Amino acid sequence: MIKMMEVNGFRATVDYDPDIEMFRGEFVGLNGGADFYSDSVKGLKREAERSLKEFIAVCKERGLSVKKDYSGRFNVRVDPQLHEEAVQVARAAGISLNKLVEMALEHELKDSA
Repeated sequence: MIKMMEVNGFRATVDYDPDIEMFRGEFVGLNGGADFYSDSVKGLKREAERSLKEFIAVCKERGLSVKKDYSGRFNVRVDPQLHEEAVQVARAAGISLNKLVEMALEHELKDSA
C-alpha cells in the first residue's frame, strides 16, 4: 500500500507516528523539505495546504524553483543474478536494459498516480 496524498498537484507521503500519536506528512519532489502533522485526516489536509503554501512563498521570495529537477538518470544496485537475467530478457525482447527498467517502473507505478 502506497501511503500518499495529493495536495494542489503535489504529492506527499503520509505515516502515523505512534510516539507522538499524530499523522506526519512530507512532500516529495520539492526543492527542499516541507512536512506537516495532525491528529486527524481532516487536520492533516489542512496542515498540508498551509505547509505547501508557506514553502511556495519562501521559494518565490528567494527566487528558487518549487519542484526539484530530475535528470532522468539514476543508478540501481541489484543482485548480480537479477542483473544478468534482466539483460537476457531485454536482449530477447530486442530492447535495451534501460527500456526494460523503464517499462517495469511504469508497470509498478501506474496505480499510484
